[in-house]
Amino acid sequence: MKIRYAIPALAAILVVPATWAQSSSAPPAAPASPSKVGTINVQVAITSTAEGKQAAAELQSQFSPRQTELDNLRKEIEDLQTRLRTTANTLSDEEKARLAREGDQKTRLYQRRQQDTQDDFNEAQREVIDRIGRKMIDILDKYSKENGYSVIFDTSAQNSPVIYAANQTDVTQEIIRLYDQAYPLKAGAARPAASKPPAPKPAPQQTNPPKP
Repeated sequence: MKIRYAIPALAAILVVPATWAQSSSAPPAAPASPSKVGTINVQVAITSTAEGKQAAAELQSQFSPRQTELDNLRKEIEDLQTRLRTTANTLSDEEKARLAREGDQKTRLYQRRQQDTQDDFNEAQREVIDRIGRKMIDILDKYSKENGYSVIFDTSAQNSPVIYAANQTDVTQEIIRLYDQAYPLKAGAARPAASKPPAPKPAPQQTNPPKP
């Protein structure tokens, strides 16, 4: 499972100026050096934090049994269809009708459970994205003010206005480092290997049930 489909919602939050505008009643600021513009890949930042990796592993573990159940149900449907196809000449009309009804019932059950699983997964990952994203905004805000950035764009957003950005402008890895420093995993939590970030897991499969 992958923490990815809720990313656009978070991107809409982060693709704003990293330093919020001051109140109009505030005194004029003293002349400052030219402000900087940076970029961040929000999707990479969230999924690459220790907390994000841990959350992805937890979602995988949480939904794996339900995916297995769906796979088994799909296999039952396929077996029914195979039996109908290969023994059609030897089965009675009554048995054919019974197997067809059973196949229809299992197909409807498969579709309901698949949709429920996808809805529950989407909700669970939205909660993860919201939890990590809110804290990451604070990290990004503090970092931007301390380092003279006026705007930081999210390059992972589908509607990102960034066409080209030099590597020097990307603050993704620095924000990941600062996030892990500010929010380390609790003692005893399984920390993912740091040598190579694991590839994000796919969300529950949107497989269509076999056609009768």
